[in-house]
Amino acid sequence: MTNSINDYTPLEQHLLNDFQRDMSLSATPYADMAKQLNVSEEEVLQSIQSLQDRGVISRVGPVFRPNRIGVSTLAAMAVAEQDLECVARIVSAFPEVNHNYEREHEYNLWFVVTASSEEHLDIVLHEIEQHAEYPLMSLPMLEDYFIDLGFTLKTSAQK
Repeated sequence: MTNSINDYTPLEQHLLNDFQRDMSLSATPYADMAKQLNVSEEEVLQSIQSLQDRGVISRVGPVFRPNRIGVSTLAAMAVAEQDLECVARIVSAFPEVNHNYEREHEYNLWFVVTASSEEHLDIVLHEIEQHAEYPLMSLPMLEDYFIDLGFTLKTSAQK
C-alpha cells in the first residue's frame, strides 16, 4: 500500500516538503528548521527519527555534485544471494559509502564511495573487497548529469 502525504503529521509534511533543497549551511541545522516551523528542535529530531524508523526517508544530509569535494565512484559487486545481506552490511559500515542498493542483475549490489583523494578511494575500494571477500567493479563518472530529485508533496487540501 502506498502512503499518501495525508498519512503524515503536519510537521512531517513540512519536513518532507520544505527542506528537500537549498537548506542553509549552519552549525545548528535542526534548530534552524525548528525555528522556521515554530516548533522545538526536539520535535524536529523526533519527527525525522520517526520518518527514518518507518522507512520514509533514509538520511538527512547534503548532496554535493560529484567530485567537487573529494572524489567518488559508483561500484558494483556480483554477490551470491545467500551472502547479499551480510556483504551489504559490510559495505555500509564504511563511512566513505554513501548508500548501497540491490539490483536485479548479475552485479546485484551497487554503492557509491566518496573519498578525499584518488589514493584514499583506491585504499577504501581495496578494503571493501578484502572485508566482503568479493571483487568489485569501479565505475567512475565520465560525464555528469544533474537530475533534481526533489518533488512537492501535496495534501488533499492542496489539490
